[in-house]
Amino acid sequence: RHTPEGPIVSPLDARAATEARDSLAKIIYAKLFDWLVACVNAAIGEDTQCAASVGVLDIYGFESFTTNDFEQFCINLANEKLQQHFNHHVFKMEQAEYEREKIDWSYIKFVDNQDVLDLIESKMGILDLLDEQCRFPTATAADLALKLYTTGACKDSERFSKPKTSNTAFTVNHYAGNVTYETTNFLEKNKDFVVAEHQNLLANSSYPFTAQLFYEAPDPAGAKFKGFKFNSVGSQFKKQLAELMSALLLMEPHYIRCIKPNSVNKSGLFENANVLHQLRCGGVLEAVRISCAGFPSKRPYEDFVDHFWQLAPELLKDPTLTDREVTKRIIEAAGVTGYQLGETKAFMRAGGMAELDKLRTERLNGAAVTVQRYVRGYISRLSFARVKKATVLIQAAARAAAARRMMGAKRLLHAA
Repeated sequence: RHTPEGPIVSPLDARAATEARDSLAKIIYAKLFDWLVACVNAAIGEDTQCAASVGVLDIYGFESFTTNDFEQFCINLANEKLQQHFNHHVFKMEQAEYEREKIDWSYIKFVDNQDVLDLIESKMGILDLLDEQCRFPTATAADLALKLYTTGACKDSERFSKPKTSNTAFTVNHYAGNVTYETTNFLEKNKDFVVAEHQNLLANSSYPFTAQLFYEAPDPAGAKFKGFKFNSVGSQFKKQLAELMSALLLMEPHYIRCIKPNSVNKSGLFENANVLHQLRCGGVLEAVRISCAGFPSKRPYEDFVDHFWQLAPELLKDPTLTDREVTKRIIEAAGVTGYQLGETKAFMRAGGMAELDKLRTERLNGAAVTVQRYVRGYISRLSFARVKKATVLIQAAARAAAARRMMGAKRLLHAA
């Protein structure tokens, strides 16, 4: 260690030496990975000064296994952040359309998962408590779990709970459901400190590639005498996630949700429970819930009148009525409630459009029956006329034959 008075050499025991070796391996891997990503970006011609760009974010899905570790915790944190962004985006689009159409949307409740993010990311949240325990060399998983159980930020949260059958696990109520995490490996996997001697040694390597990898800009704060720099995996992940969300907020996102119909990769097989779980974990059900909270059914006035004019056909005879007025009278005549009329569209609560479609179907069915009655009557009359004409013709022929026989008999009688 370096101090203002000079360097101090301290022998390391086997555990400390192992941790130092593992930290060096991690930082080498991280530096090489960053270098490789930079090479790929340079090879594909990334232009950081471009006016517009298209990015593809292939995100891992929500994970909940029998045993969930630190990796699942980080993955599910990322999904929570992206789900919040997705919810805000859906609600923002709905809100923008309502404002554009001058629709009252102030009463619509927006379901947010900010409380879950506060539980994990806020001051003295799960990540802060994890970093705090990582700074104690003798801390154990039980110590971390006890800290989580007894700290107000976690203990007072409705999203946090302690499993009854474990003293080293905790449960977080994510947007997709409850997930229980085992803290056994949390401390070890969260540690990511760089020993100053390692950094200086590799930064001054005679190999230019190694020196380039470990080059570090001077610390603006002027800190020089550090034995090591602690930078946990959780805090790095949190920082990178914040940078990703900042970038997403500047873009116009489009979402593609991929649903796997079954777990055996066979065609024609649809597993309802599995698909429902994917829809819930993908946030689709939450997006539908947000949409249904407002006016999920909307239609331009022209299309509305063209589709539902059968419910009040007499309105079309009045040329002074606009499409908006015709729409309003059609809805009032149908007795449907829970609607608002915007500038160019009619907005209806969940089930309103379906009720109008039902009435329209009944009206069309009644009209079809009436048309069928007239057509069948006409066909029956034509058939009756043809049968009557044929009957008269047959009767005339039969009567003529009978008359000829009778005439022949009279002639024979007269001749005798």
